[in-house]
Amino acid sequence: MPRSRMTSLLSMLTIAFSIFLFLVSPSQSAVFSVDLGSESLKVAVVNLKPGQVPISVAINEMSKRKSPALVSFTSGDRLLAEEAAGLVARYPQNVFSQIRDLMGKPYDFAKKFLDSMYLPFEVKEDSRGAVSFKVDGENGTVYYSPEELVAMVLSYAVNLAEFHSKVAIKDAVIAVPPYFGQAERKGMLNAAKLAGINVISLINEHSGAALQYGIDKDFSNESRHVIFYDMGSGSTYAALVYFSAYKSKEYGKTVSVNQFQVKDVRWNPELGGQDMELRLVEYFANEFNAQVGGGIDVRKFPKAMAKLKKQVKRTKEILSANTAAPISVESLHGDIDFRSTITREKFEELCEDIWEKSLLPVKEVIEHSGLSVDQIYAVELIGGATRVPKLQAKLQEFLGRKELDRHLDADEAIVLGAALHAANLSDGIKLNRKLGMVDGSLYGFVYELNGPDILKDESSRQLIVPRMKKLPSKMFRSINHNKDFEVSLAYESENQLPPGVASSQIAQYQISGLTDASEKYSSRNLSSPIKANIHFSLSRSGVLSLDRADAVIETMEWVEVPRKNLTVENSTISSNQSSEAGAMNSSEESNENAQTDTLTSKTSNDSAEEQAATEPATERKLKKRTFRVPLKIVEKITGPGVSLTKEFLAEAKGKLEALDKKDAERKRTAELKNNLEGYIYTTKEKIETLEEFEKVSTTEERQSFVEKLDQAQDWLYTDGEDANAAEFQERLDTLKAVGDPIFFRLKELTARPVAVAHAHKYLDELKQIVQEWKANKSWLPKERVDAVLDDAEKLKKWLDEKETEQKKTSAFSTPVFTSEEVYLKVLDLQNKVASCNRIPKPKPKIQKPTKNETESSGQNTNNSNSSSTDSSSPTDQSSNNSDSSSDETVDEQAEVHDEL
Repeated sequence: MPRSRMTSLLSMLTIAFSIFLFLVSPSQSAVFSVDLGSESLKVAVVNLKPGQVPISVAINEMSKRKSPALVSFTSGDRLLAEEAAGLVARYPQNVFSQIRDLMGKPYDFAKKFLDSMYLPFEVKEDSRGAVSFKVDGENGTVYYSPEELVAMVLSYAVNLAEFHSKVAIKDAVIAVPPYFGQAERKGMLNAAKLAGINVISLINEHSGAALQYGIDKDFSNESRHVIFYDMGSGSTYAALVYFSAYKSKEYGKTVSVNQFQVKDVRWNPELGGQDMELRLVEYFANEFNAQVGGGIDVRKFPKAMAKLKKQVKRTKEILSANTAAPISVESLHGDIDFRSTITREKFEELCEDIWEKSLLPVKEVIEHSGLSVDQIYAVELIGGATRVPKLQAKLQEFLGRKELDRHLDADEAIVLGAALHAANLSDGIKLNRKLGMVDGSLYGFVYELNGPDILKDESSRQLIVPRMKKLPSKMFRSINHNKDFEVSLAYESENQLPPGVASSQIAQYQISGLTDASEKYSSRNLSSPIKANIHFSLSRSGVLSLDRADAVIETMEWVEVPRKNLTVENSTISSNQSSEAGAMNSSEESNENAQTDTLTSKTSNDSAEEQAATEPATERKLKKRTFRVPLKIVEKITGPGVSLTKEFLAEAKGKLEALDKKDAERKRTAELKNNLEGYIYTTKEKIETLEEFEKVSTTEERQSFVEKLDQAQDWLYTDGEDANAAEFQERLDTLKAVGDPIFFRLKELTARPVAVAHAHKYLDELKQIVQEWKANKSWLPKERVDAVLDDAEKLKKWLDEKETEQKKTSAFSTPVFTSEEVYLKVLDLQNKVASCNRIPKPKPKIQKPTKNETESSGQNTNNSNSSSTDSSSPTDQSSNNSDSSSDETVDEQAEVHDEL
């Protein structure tokens, strides 16, 4: 099929399935997904309410679909995302970024990384050998681990999801880069736990993109290989995915089900858009140093570098659409402004080595697949850095294509695909469109045995998880051993370790209880050597663990079992079978011998019963018995990848809850402060501009009120700067106690006459309604109509009295009656009128027939019955006559049914 036609077909399919829906259970379970990158955060929500798009990206408080992955601590307050982004240039040492990429990393690696990014954080090495971040708080210095900082960002993601969906939501799928190792994946799960998120699964980023790519396509007529090329801010990878379809039975019908399998992934975890930006930073830093002179190096000043990095990011974005771009930084250093320009050609020259490195993941994935470039159906670009024209040109040149595939949103494909995965895994939500997913472990794993009498050979170190093994999986190994031992888990190759990992070992377990079990059962008659079974699992999130271990002891023992004797029934059957086997006589001879055979059989049965009564009911036999004894497992490991202890998690949870409570109080305080400030300004404006204000308040009253407003305003900008929420609320309540009565009188000044006019108008309309009742609804009860008229008269009288009294009352006083009272009385009258209108017209009475009419009618009825009986007789007779053939009909139907 021509590519243009295929593209057209795919477009039609996209439109056709873009409105796919979900089947939602009554539990109204809600799920969301998170794509947490090096610099930014995206959140997608599975919407449950009818009429909404099934999956949508949640927007933040700035109406943006992408939020900065930042945490800031300033003046005792914690700020997240957009709020923290505003402080980067002023307090670069207090705004923590790149935190996702520092989980599970050794301290030395993390420190080197932070220095290369010109991030001036104060850090130290913690007890695990990982990095921790120093924060000066109100109660002294506090240190936060990368997991705790990531948990804060994930808490922000939960708030976005709940605000977007308007329901409580905790179940989520979180996307992670494919190169994340065991320490990083466990760290992400721990961070989510601290944030109160129930992680249904981690998903590799390329699988999320593949789900989004394939959910609206049909692969029943053509399978395809697709490469997903992702260059984000901090890393690059290429994933080869095979899309196909298989036949399945559903409700008795054969249907085609789409699926995809991840064949291979190759990556460079230290190459991304940030590397391009750093080249520009270095270029402009040198230019600024040359302009200023005097041996000044702007790189030594964190604030200056934070400003420069911020503007460089914008310059790079401009170069993606233009051949040249300016850069302007106010007061870059020492009140010296910096302005310059750069061409796209110069930018590409600065990044010359980056372009070649960017091709390596694609080259490697194609080389290891055994496919040619022509066999790749599409190369889909995702990730913000793929927008750089030079990168696209290099990929086109290598692949020999005029165009690259950009059917997916470069920023949102992963988070939308992860939301599809979350919906599919959730108990309460199921996709109408099915797309099978087979992803694998991106690292191979081996296990190694250590302990007494364990020889170091090929059997003591074995591959347990080959690379790309399907997720999830369960494995077990059996070891012939009778003493306690240790099991170590490690990456398969020292040359393929996660970034920053120096040792291949990921976990070590002490297995105990085997020695005791061996001593207990060694005196038994063992049928085989004692062994230990070790059970491993590779979770859906790609985390490898040792789940349990058992000692297996097999013995041969004498046991009493029921004796197997021939029963009377078996003897009779055996005798009959022998007679049938040797029968050669005619039927007449068989009949003559029938009585003799019967007597012989009876005698045989009597003998068997006597023999059974004298022999014992049981006998001894050797039987194999298997004993399984659970063994104790203790995890022993040190380093950045060590599992966080329960004590650490509990302490971290308490710290985060305290910060959340403080944030909530801070937001409430800010909201009440804004309410007080807004009330002061709007009230002053009304007093100064509304002429009606003078009609409902005295001069003294207004002057006193204005003085109270001025006092509150002065307090707001002096002592009120450090006030708490309760103080702002108290000030606001005090002002409203004075202002509310005046504003109420001001409202009633116009609202009350409108309400009275409405009432009089309805009373006039009611007269016409009653006239129509008399003309067209004569069946209405007179007492009900009179009651309506009586109520109308009472309302009119009440209005006249209140209006007269109100005219005698000063406008500065509380109104005699209110517009609300008028509307309620009119509404009550309207309800009574409506009740009368609903009275139905009585049905006409049916005239009783005379005696002669009744007799005549009875005769007709009898004749009718007689006719009915006669007409049914032939049918009954026919039914009776066909009784003899009814069995044949049933047999025929049954025979046809059997054939079907």
